[in-house]
Formats: sequence, C-alpha cells, structure tokens
Amino acid sequence: MSTRVRFAPSPTGLLHVGGARTALFNWLYARHAKGVFVLRVEDTDEARNSQEAIDVIFSGLKWLGLDWDEGPQKGGDYGPYFQSQRKEIYLRYAQRLLDAKLAYDDKGAIRFKLPKKIVRVPDLICGAVHFDLSAEPDLTIVRPDGSFIFHLVNVVDDIEMKITHVIRGEDHLSNTPKHLALFEALGAAPPLYAHIPLILNRDGSKMSKRDEGAAVGDYAAKGFAPEAVRNYLCFLGWSPKDDREILLMDEVVALFELSNVHRHNARFDMDKLQWMNGQYLARMTLDRFVELGRPVLEKNGLVSAQTDPVYLRAALETVKEKVKLFTDLPIWMAYFFKDAFPMDADAAEKSLKKPGALDCLRDLRTRLERTSPWNAAQLEADLKSLAAEKKVKAGEFIHPCRVACSGRSIGPGLYQMLEVLGRARVLDRLDRASGATTGGMER
Repeated sequence: MSTRVRFAPSPTGLLHVGGARTALFNWLYARHAKGVFVLRVEDTDEARNSQEAIDVIFSGLKWLGLDWDEGPQKGGDYGPYFQSQRKEIYLRYAQRLLDAKLAYDDKGAIRFKLPKKIVRVPDLICGAVHFDLSAEPDLTIVRPDGSFIFHLVNVVDDIEMKITHVIRGEDHLSNTPKHLALFEALGAAPPLYAHIPLILNRDGSKMSKRDEGAAVGDYAAKGFAPEAVRNYLCFLGWSPKDDREILLMDEVVALFELSNVHRHNARFDMDKLQWMNGQYLARMTLDRFVELGRPVLEKNGLVSAQTDPVYLRAALETVKEKVKLFTDLPIWMAYFFKDAFPMDADAAEKSLKKPGALDCLRDLRTRLERTSPWNAAQLEADLKSLAAEKKVKAGEFIHPCRVACSGRSIGPGLYQMLEVLGRARVLDRLDRASGATTGGMER
C-alpha cells in the first residue's frame, strides 16, 4: 500500500508554528515515500470555526510551499476535505457502533464503550507507550445537538481516506489509545503513529499563541523568506545527522526519515531563524530576491508599476547580501527611489561636517562629471586617482560621498551604488551636500 498521510487542522485561530511544522513533516514524509499528502479541515465545532481561520491556514500552507494532493476537485484544482461536508459518513459509522452495542444513547448524546484495559500504543518516535483505560469514562462521540466529537470523525476519516501514517504533535499521544479502541471496534486496521516533539520557547516554556514566532502569518509581514522559514522548521525536531543547516528542500525530502526525528522537545530560537533568513537572502537568485522584495518596497511607497524594472533590479542587487529581512529594504534603499531621503544625523556629523569634507565633495564632483564610462570600475579608479593627487587616503572622499548620496554611513559597495544611481543623481546629491544647491535631503 502506498504511503498516505494527512494534515488535519482545526480552523479556530491562527496557524501556529507547531501546526505548520506538523504539516511540513507530513508533506516531507509523503514526498520522501512518493506517497499522498491529504489536507483535511476538522471543522465540526461550528461554534469555534471561522472562515478567516480557514483562510489563514490555506495562505500559510501556500506561503510555505506545502501543496496537497487530494480532495474534492473544483476548477481543476484539489481543495481540502471539510469534515462539515461529510456528516452522512459519520452518522453511518456511529450507527454501526450503536448496532453492534459498542455505543449507546445517553440523554441524546452517543457514547462509545471504552474498553477498560491497558492499551499499548506502538509509536515510531516515542516507542511503545502504555495507557491504562480502566478508570476512563466512556467516550462521547456525538453531542446531544448532533455535532460530532473529534475522536470519532478523526478515526472515521483516517479509515475512509486510507491513511497509513499519522504524524502529529506529541500532545495528541494521550488520544491515541482511544482512537485505537475505535479502530478495533470498527474492524479496521489502524495507521502507524508517529508523535513528534513539541516546540518550546527558548527558555523551555511551552509556546503560546502570543509568543514570538508562534503565528506563521507573521513571518511574511516581518520580512522572512518562506524557504528560510521552511528550512528552519525542518530542524525543529529533525536532523539530517550531519552538521549542515542550510538544505535545499529536495535534499530534505531525500533525507527525511521518521527515525531521524528527535525524541526530545525542540526549542524555537528567533535569532537562529533570522541568521538563516540572512543566509537564504544572500544565496537566493536575483530573480527570487526581486520577486519577494518588490512588494515590500511597493507597500512602503518607494516603487510603483511605473518604476523601471531594470533600475529596480539593479538597485536590489546592490543590497542583496546585506539585508537580513525583507522589511529592512526600505531603510537600506529609500535613497534609490527618493531624492528627499532620510539623512542619518550621526553620519552627517562625522562625515559631512568634518573639516575639509565639503571641499573633498566639490573636488570629487568635478572629477566624476568627466567619468566615462559610468561604471563601478571606472568610478573607483577615478576616486582613488583623485585621492592620490590630493595626497590623502581614499576614505576622505569615500565616506562623505556615501553619506551625501545615501544619507547613511553603511550600505552596499559605494562604486556599485553610484553606478546604479547614475551620473545625474550622484552629481546633484554631491552639489546639495556641498552647499552648491539646497533641498532634497531630510536632515
């Protein structure tokens, strides 16, 4: 039988990082085994469900690149299964339990006769775990209002969808003996279970919805690349058994085995994620960097549909290996798109108000006016030639030029930045900074 796994979220709030990691591990296992990844929305609790929460789940999975393989087909695409649309199936199974005297009516509710015995749960990660059900009350599977309890619909759908492996959080381990009892009562072979470790905060406390990093939807807003977040989530409870930390997803798929999932809980480290994101931004293709960076610049009013795409691409390339989050782009790049850019007061004090700085800017402006061709190599040669003529270090020209043209003391390589800005912008900014003209920079 081919491998079939599922991710079964309840749409009652945000997509928690723990749920996203569960979806990822299921997706990885399905892709590794060349099996099927099913998305099943467990929305039987109508009082707590919301369309907004459903949309959050879908957008989060799509942002992470976790595509599912099966479900009701609409318009050529597979949608997920919704348990709210499968009530007739659950009624049929509940009736089977009633007919077999394995369940009974209790004031309008249906309760399953839980076997009073010790149940052994064989788990692919936790090992064999034993639960004593002798003191457990019978299990409600249908409420008096006719709505279904998680335990019944979870088991029924695993049977109907021929799920072979249930990979879920360790917090569900205590539910498993009850589910095994339901499988037995329904005469169905249970799937193999693998309960993955919980995700804790860096200090070892349980991660709540309000903790940093808990909501997957926040990552895009904070400037993370989806591939970096996905890579980091892989390492929250799993290891390739070597020292590598940056892995292409094809590599993870090839290596992913449940036997390499850790037994101990994982700890979420935002600093590590930010480091990894910076690594991804530096290594990703320029096309991908532009694809993810442009919307951030648009949101901040720096670029529009009318912005020259060639200029935008060149400007983004200058900062590609500098920024750690896409939300840093407006700070690093405002001067590429606005002549009235912010001027760092400390940078201006140190570089532009230094004795002789304005004379250096005027001399540099005169030299750069004749630079040809206008490219990084020639700009560097002309600036250094001027410094040699004046018998000063090149930094006497470099630092005030950078601040005059960008308002910052740090940034991309100066000569690459000047090349992209173009002769007209550079000369105008040198004029303004040296006092030859006024206006433009925000001081």
